[in-house]
Amino acid sequence: MSCDYYETLEINRDATDADIKMAYRRLALKFHPSSNREAGSCDRFVQLGEAYDVLSDPRKKATYDKFGEEGLKGGIPAEFASGGAWSSKYIYHGNPDKTFRQFFGGDNPFADFYTTGSLLEYSFLQAGVEKTHDSPIERDLHLSLDDLFHGCIKKIKISRRVMNEDGHTSSIKDKILTIEVKPGWKEGTRIIFSKEGDQGPHCIPADIVFIVREKTHHLFTRQHNDLIYKVKISLEMALTGFNVDVQTLDGRLLTIPVNDIVHPSYKKVLSGEGMPLPQDPSQRGNLIIAFDIEFPEKLSAESKNLIKHALSLKY
Repeated sequence: MSCDYYETLEINRDATDADIKMAYRRLALKFHPSSNREAGSCDRFVQLGEAYDVLSDPRKKATYDKFGEEGLKGGIPAEFASGGAWSSKYIYHGNPDKTFRQFFGGDNPFADFYTTGSLLEYSFLQAGVEKTHDSPIERDLHLSLDDLFHGCIKKIKISRRVMNEDGHTSSIKDKILTIEVKPGWKEGTRIIFSKEGDQGPHCIPADIVFIVREKTHHLFTRQHNDLIYKVKISLEMALTGFNVDVQTLDGRLLTIPVNDIVHPSYKKVLSGEGMPLPQDPSQRGNLIIAFDIEFPEKLSAESKNLIKHALSLKY
């Protein structure tokens, strides 16, 4: 049964080499047995392989264009053989998968199907196989205040389903995802690993999203880019002055004199001693020292008189 290779690839006879490749790419993906179970698709896949094998080879194409299928497969008459175009009979090897693999490169013709932005993925979509994008997989990433102050590297092992080279079956494999935590990241920061979820023949793998959750610190409370440090003091200290020692997250010991009268809403602000700013870690927020004043539960009559006397004096 004769066939028209140009008609098989749905192109004109003046098609360029690029046109031939584009047509084969589109149709081979459409009729590959792994993606098309319709009756006749296997035969069409074989025909596409033979058509491309001939038209992609300049010598075979030249013979076919001049002498047709009969001249290509039956051999060129002797008077034309001296031209050297094609003197032996052409026989297709009969393995369309071989042609397919040679075209796309590699033993697994669908290996690039899962590569972001690959032309193969685009062609498969153009061929009419609708793929659905799985919903994002969200996980909490618990980080200490020290991690968020200094920045760090976190390595997280995930297990996911990966398609095997046959394009049909899958297996579970582990993978290490590396997160570079930047100084100053805040609660709720989202780190996205695109398409690292389970693979499947007709789905786009889900994105894996890690969401920063800040652990409680034993000394500081974070408020945006500021750090809050609470100190308990006596009423005597609040009225007469004192020093506060603060061990910072970067290992320094700050001794801060407080000479003001400390009232319940009083706060001591140290500029530039807070958290690094995410957009510019060389800049930092503030360290805010808040005070919890401990009042005496009871006073003797003598103590009350002394306090009255002291407070009656001119300041």
